[in-house]
Amino acid sequence: MTVTYEVRIWEVRRNQSSKAPSFEARWKVGSKSRSKTFRTKALAENFLSDLRQAAKKGEAFDVATGLPVSMLADAEPSGPSFMQFAQSYVVSRWRTTAPRTRETEAYALLSLIPALVADVPGRPEDDELRQVLRNHVLLPESRRGTLTRAQAMVLRWLEKASLPLADLQEARIVRTALDAISATFDGGEAAANTIRRKRAILHHLLELAVEQKVFPTNPLHEIKWKPPKAVTVVDPRTVINPAQARQLLAAMPKVGRTRGARLKAMFACIYYAGLRPEEAADLRLKNCTLPESGWGQIILEKARPQANKRWTDSGETHESRSLKHRAKKETREIPIPPALVVILREHIDAYGIESDGRLFRTANGGSYSSSAYSYVWQEARSLVLTDEQARSPLAARPYDLRHAALSLWLNAGVPATEVAKRAGHSVEVLHRVYAKCMEGQQERMNGKISSALDE
Repeated sequence: MTVTYEVRIWEVRRNQSSKAPSFEARWKVGSKSRSKTFRTKALAENFLSDLRQAAKKGEAFDVATGLPVSMLADAEPSGPSFMQFAQSYVVSRWRTTAPRTRETEAYALLSLIPALVADVPGRPEDDELRQVLRNHVLLPESRRGTLTRAQAMVLRWLEKASLPLADLQEARIVRTALDAISATFDGGEAAANTIRRKRAILHHLLELAVEQKVFPTNPLHEIKWKPPKAVTVVDPRTVINPAQARQLLAAMPKVGRTRGARLKAMFACIYYAGLRPEEAADLRLKNCTLPESGWGQIILEKARPQANKRWTDSGETHESRSLKHRAKKETREIPIPPALVVILREHIDAYGIESDGRLFRTANGGSYSSSAYSYVWQEARSLVLTDEQARSPLAARPYDLRHAALSLWLNAGVPATEVAKRAGHSVEVLHRVYAKCMEGQQERMNGKISSALDE
């Protein structure tokens, strides 16, 4: 225990950030400012009176808790620490969440847990804290690895320093949490989408605390803080036209010895059928109707997203999962044009299928990592696009093929309900995301306004 005799106590003040009446007791122990919120002013004044009496008696104050030594033994149990509650939150949701969701939740907690700690001496480096959290604390007990001696010391520090969950009733602590999710691990400004995802996880965790009667209301609701606006619409500069798509697909066999050729049909599925990359990765022969001529059909059953091995059930980087935003065993039917039928038939003739029926896999039967197929895509872009185009956002990612597909369907006059059905979107999301990719809309609207003005 680290103690000090340097104590300063201020008057009680009204908590302006709280909608319900509450009062804040404020004091400082050493260089650490402390505060505690009470429902009534009398309770706050009584608490500060106890602190003043202890200071007048010459008692030492504990730096970690801000309390005089005499009050430590009498202090009421503060309940779980934030780290303990976060750990139980992750573990309790493990069975019902997808690997990518587990990874996203852990990523948010890697920012929050190291930030919500007391000023306890001997703080390890942040990367040491995150390593112990990632490989031990935020995993089910059966999946935790053996800690080295140094890691065990890091864990003991975390267990000692992690703030009580109840401290998040203080506006100051909540703002510390919001500051933490707004920064990258190296201290830079985090992307808007990242901040919003992490804030949603913090909100959900605190809602669970409300459900368990730790808090009367969610402390986040008392804070005047707005997440940054995130880009939710597709940049039309990323959308390629059909001729460019055909050129890029034709260039695939020129990339590598066999990798580009093996991936050509997968990229074609993303463009011609509007599949997500993880949906194309799990496409099987039984899902495809491929006639010798005319239109065919794909009936999607599963997706094969990629996640770090520590978050998957099997310990592999790829696992078959139900379709995004769909119930288990729900399927999605997608008519596919003759051009894609031909490409798929050629792919099957050349490479066959895996024992489980998958069409797209490495020469050894594994799944392509996102980095592997992204590399092939970038190589094809460099072969087809001009230097200026290659430096632009045009088809910068394989996923932009899907954006090009849906934009093409909408501009061709396919009803939004049908496009949404094929893409696995809601109509509302479709209109919002692809609003800027509807060619000719501005001209038509301007024409209607001109006609009205001429009347």
